[in-house]
Amino acid sequence: MSATTASRPAQGTATRSAGRRRRVRHGFGRPVLEVAMIPITIAYLFPLYIMVSMSFKTGGEIAASTVAPPQSLYLGNYETAWVSADLGRAMLNSLLVTAVSITIAVLIGAMAAYAIVRGNRRTSTVKLMAFLLGMMIPGQLGMVPLYMLMRDAGLLQTHASLIIYYVGSLMPMTVFLYTGFLKTQSPTFEEAAKIDGAGWWKAFFHVVFPLLRPVTGTVIIINTINTWNDFLTPLLYLAGTPNRTLPVAVFSFQGEFASEWGLIFAGMMIAALPVLVVYFFLQKHVIQGFAGGLKG
Repeated sequence: MSATTASRPAQGTATRSAGRRRRVRHGFGRPVLEVAMIPITIAYLFPLYIMVSMSFKTGGEIAASTVAPPQSLYLGNYETAWVSADLGRAMLNSLLVTAVSITIAVLIGAMAAYAIVRGNRRTSTVKLMAFLLGMMIPGQLGMVPLYMLMRDAGLLQTHASLIIYYVGSLMPMTVFLYTGFLKTQSPTFEEAAKIDGAGWWKAFFHVVFPLLRPVTGTVIIINTINTWNDFLTPLLYLAGTPNRTLPVAVFSFQGEFASEWGLIFAGMMIAALPVLVVYFFLQKHVIQGFAGGLKG
């Protein structure tokens, strides 16, 4: 008893000493990390500053200095970029392609994941792996065959070609996220709906799909960013047509006005502005969607 009693103060002293060392180490490390983050933040924000500042500069101000802030907010670059490159139509094209592609991908991906998780357990892993192969195989391998397929089907230079491509390319990640989330959900509610006479479709759309709201936010966010910012596929399928999307329109605008950097950066700002506005207004929902989706 005496040995045990004597060892307890020693253990308490060692614990307190270790706690003090951790506090000292953490207290010293946090200021160092905060100071180190300052140049890293500046390095990340500097390209954004250049893009924003040059979009509001005149040609003379850009020739004088590319780093100095603009003397006044010159809006002529935005007006010229909007009219000359027909960015309004390009933005509508991007909105149409993105909205339709994401809607179809969400519906098909959710139903496929539901069939995998609630279907035959012996083949569920094989079915899931068949979808995940799309994440492992580089998309560049299918560019030429897909282009020839769209050409033979008469879909080139149409929105349908892009929508079909995006729905297929977004499916692996969509099914992966939905499957992981559904595996954590209890089938109690859907089984109760089936007992009450609901069929597969009714149980899915009225019971299961509303429960997928957190991960659906994640799917929409990831797929929207990838679809909106895609450049190569619209360039191959829609270049030279009025159906071109916003990144392609900005690229062609850059080729036409190669030396007008103010116009080029104004076009880039117009292309990035919709995504930035949506993010800033829906920032809370974006974080909740990622948190809910990653739980699966």
